[in-house]
Amino acid sequence: MPIVVDIDVMLARRKMSVGTLADLVGVTPANLAVLKNGRARAVRFSTLDALCEALDCQPGDLLRWEAPAPAG
Repeated sequence: MPIVVDIDVMLARRKMSVGTLADLVGVTPANLAVLKNGRARAVRFSTLDALCEALDCQPGDLLRWEAPAPAG
């Protein structure tokens, strides 16, 4: 998938655990892991808002587009 989720990068920069972030955002650690590992199909704006608030960042710090590798 060309959308890459960089939550792990922000967690490392903030020296925060997944469990702590999950508590601050109000989601389960399992659901946060799905998002963090790029297996999520969607993210609610309210969740993105809570992530940005908890990590003191912008949405672009968490999500980026990466061109797919050429087939061949």
